Amino acid sequence: VEVEHQGEAVRVQRIQNQDNVLTDGFAKTSRKCPPFCIQPGTLPGGVETIGELEMLDYIRRLDAGEENILIIDSRMPGSTRRGMIPLAINIPYRDLKEEKMAMVMQEQFDVTPGDPVWNFRDAKTLVMYCNGPWCGQSPTAIKRLLRAGYPASRIKYYRGGMQSWESFGLTVVEP
Repeated sequence: VEVEHQGEAVRVQRIQNQDNVLTDGFAKTSRKCPPFCIQPGTLPGGVETIGELEMLDYIRRLDAGEENILIIDSRMPGSTRRGMIPLAINIPYRDLKEEKMAMVMQEQFDVTPGDPVWNFRDAKTLVMYCNGPWCGQSPTAIKRLLRAGYPASRIKYYRGGMQSWESFGLTVVEP
């Protein structure tokens, strides 16, 4: 998939070096639980779980100008320094708490104040990911959005996150 990321052409593809191996954090097969517990494949409320091909399709659609989609890296900014999925923006899961959620929903997600609380008529489709199947950051953010009334049909969960993305050798970009 060819996209424009921060003004530069980026080719999203698998790494062509067949000797490439995972390094650092995403090569680990064991983590302390809690907090790093395996996340469910299906989240509550009808949120769709997607894989790499679906993520590539969302990247393609976003690059083609569909303005009703956001790809959201839910990790804390320090984690994004190791790379992000092309065209993703970083909205840390902690920013989707009550104090900041209203601002984020209005400024980023095209949600407007309504009666009684929110109007989701023009709300964007959110494609959310974090570190991988053992990371609870995106699931936490998604649950908060659902509690606020965000339509489950407009939230997609890329459960594999950066661990799967890098395991497939797909292109990552700097934030």
